[in-house]
Amino acid sequence: MTLGRLNHVGVATPSIERSVATYRTLLGAEAIGEPFDLPAQGVRVCFVDTPNTQIELIEPFDEQSPIAGFLKKNPAGGQHHVCFEVPDIHAAVAHLKAEGATVLGEPRIGAHGTPIVFVHPKDFGGLLVELMETPAGDH
Repeated sequence: MTLGRLNHVGVATPSIERSVATYRTLLGAEAIGEPFDLPAQGVRVCFVDTPNTQIELIEPFDEQSPIAGFLKKNPAGGQHHVCFEVPDIHAAVAHLKAEGATVLGEPRIGAHGTPIVFVHPKDFGGLLVELMETPAGDH
């Protein structure tokens, strides 16, 4: 397995609109995508571009969303995960499992339209790690 670049930091929020306003006002963010729904994952997301990565704002659809559980423990929101690119998601999953890591579910299509998978926080000192296959054309 080869670790690629940091693609994004996932931030759970009770309101994408309020979070976007905060990033604009306090940090001067200008390159902000339109929010869109990911029904299969129970979330609505929006990407804030920075010069070297992105912030993924994540809002739950409803109480069944995994992000709703996170927000119950952290009502104001906060860092949810970090996402690293890998060249081959299936090779990464095989490597992680061979090394004894707990991969959460099977690869599925994420917000960037490429396969993703999450690795249990216990394997990374409490940090939830998302791996995503590097999008075609990106290096």
